[in-house]
Amino acid sequence: MSLIIFLVIGLIAGALASYIMGRQQDLLINLLIGVVGAVVGGLLAGLVGIAAYGLIGQIIIATIGAVICLWVWQRMR
Repeated sequence: MSLIIFLVIGLIAGALASYIMGRQQDLLINLLIGVVGAVVGGLLAGLVGIAAYGLIGQIIIATIGAVICLWVWQRMR
């Protein structure tokens, strides 16, 4: 059950990050960016001592991580 929730959060975060960064991508790419972003965002939030409470908090942290991942991806290309 938690894996499904993690994937849904990743999908939402990937879609939001794509919208914020002005990129249009496929559903699978949004999911991958969102899942990686959720991991990156969680790690960075933990390093600075920020805790995400509730679904909205988790989506915000994941979206911030996904935006960072998209930014890095754009710079590498």
